[in-house]
Amino acid sequence: MDEPTRAGRPAYGPTTRRVLLRTALAVGTGGALAACGAGGDGEDDASPFTGQRRKGDHVLAVKVDNVAPARPQTGLEHADIVYTEEVEAGLSRILAVFASDVPAAVGPVRSARESDIELLRQFGEPALAFSGVQGKLLPTLEASPLHLLPPGELPDGYKRDPGRRPPHNLYLEARRAEQAADDASEPRDIGFRFGAAPKGGRATSRQTVRYPAARFGFTWSADRRRWLVAMDGSPARSRGDGRLAPATVVIQYVDLRQSRFHDSSGSNTPYTVTVGSGDALVLRDGKAYEARWSRPSANGGTTFTEAEGGRRLPFARGQVWVALVKKD
Repeated sequence: MDEPTRAGRPAYGPTTRRVLLRTALAVGTGGALAACGAGGDGEDDASPFTGQRRKGDHVLAVKVDNVAPARPQTGLEHADIVYTEEVEAGLSRILAVFASDVPAAVGPVRSARESDIELLRQFGEPALAFSGVQGKLLPTLEASPLHLLPPGELPDGYKRDPGRRPPHNLYLEARRAEQAADDASEPRDIGFRFGAAPKGGRATSRQTVRYPAARFGFTWSADRRRWLVAMDGSPARSRGDGRLAPATVVIQYVDLRQSRFHDSSGSNTPYTVTVGSGDALVLRDGKAYEARWSRPSANGGTTFTEAEGGRRLPFARGQVWVALVKKD
């Protein structure tokens, strides 16, 4: 579905047009959520994304490939938050959010989707790096408050790996992208809370997330105090940096509907609905907690509460993976 060019030129609108559109939209987006308590235990200066001390200056989101030829990926271990979502033909795609620890490179980078706009609105006006976009989606993406960083806008911020075959060989020079997006939003409260594990939960050593044509496995490592990630049954590793291992995994059950768009083979692009409410399962410290999620509007964050009692459910400090899965 990646379409990096259109009519022989980059398929992205002029920078000035996007700046004007973002300025107009920003007037009505409202103020940022208060960050008080985002780190948990009164640590107001902690990252609202990980609960750890380092916060970062700007939010950079990157669309990352995760089919077999794209593995192992580069840079995912540095992400504050990793979202997984369903795309065409039942496959999955990753949206990685960076702020506190921006690595030298991230990738392979792939194309944007319409539902990325809704998902990322809770971060304010973050930067979004992606390889291309379907032509019919382009006006919607340009009219969003996101700071778009495709290759056409950042030609010196991408490189190809000659050792891999396209389209699985495009990598973002992430620090260069962060510099180019110096007007992107700083990290703010998106609803996460961090702290000691709550009472209850059920002991579990592993959990599987299934998409129609992809799956993720999460296995608890008591030694590392982390969930070891597998993709389609194989250990998920970062290029040169070992096994991917978040501190918290959130399985968020959402509505999926057909969008207005299709890929080149005719498969419809599913739209992942992240505004609303529903059930969730939170994995931390070797336990699974039944939860509820709520996000009343696109401009606001997503809160997670215990299914019984409605108390805010704190995450373990560190990287968070959020698997957006179609509810039954």
